[in-house]
Amino acid sequence: MEPARDITVLLSAIDDGDSRASEELLPLVYDELRRTARAMMERERGRGAGYTLQPTALVHEAYMRLVGSGGEVSWANRRHFFGAAAQAMRRILVERARRHRAAKHGGGRDRAGFHDDIAVDLPDDKVDMIALDDALNHLSQRDERKAEIVHLRYFAGLTIEETAAAMELSPATIKSEWSYARLWLFRELEAGA
Repeated sequence: MEPARDITVLLSAIDDGDSRASEELLPLVYDELRRTARAMMERERGRGAGYTLQPTALVHEAYMRLVGSGGEVSWANRRHFFGAAAQAMRRILVERARRHRAAKHGGGRDRAGFHDDIAVDLPDDKVDMIALDDALNHLSQRDERKAEIVHLRYFAGLTIEETAAAMELSPATIKSEWSYARLWLFRELEAGA
C-alpha cells in the first residue's frame, strides 16, 4: 500500500476503535508533522519568545491530543487529519503564548507582520500568536474555507499547489482566497496592535 492509502486505512481503523492503529500511524505522518512543527517553532523563535518547546515535543503533544485523548475522534481523510494536526499545534502554541504573557503580567504585544510566502521559515517574522488566533477565529466565522486555507498554508506549511490538491480546488482559487484571507487577517492584526 502507498503511504497516503495507509494513512486513510489507519485513520479509519482508529475511528473503529483499533488501538494499534494509532501506533502504526505515527511513523507514517511523523516527518510531515515535524516539518510543520519546525516551521511554527522557527516563527516563534523569530519573535524572541524564548520558548523551550522543541518541534519533536510539539508533534508529540499534538499527536497525543489527536489520537491519545481516548475521546470520540473521527477523520474523514488525510486532509482532515493534517488540518486537525495543524489546529492542535496552533492551540498548543496559543496556550503557551497565553501562559507566557500571563507570566509577564500582560507583557507588551509585538506588531503583527503577515507575509506572502508565509509557508517558508521566516525567522524575523513577528506574529502575535494570540492576536492571530483571535483574528483567525473571526475569519472562520465569516468564511470557513478561507480559514482552512490559512491553516493549511500558515500552520501546516503547504504551498499554493499543495493546498489546492488537499482542498481539491484550483491553484488560482487558492491563490485568490489566500490573498484575500492574508489581507483580511493583516487588517485585523493591525487594528488590534
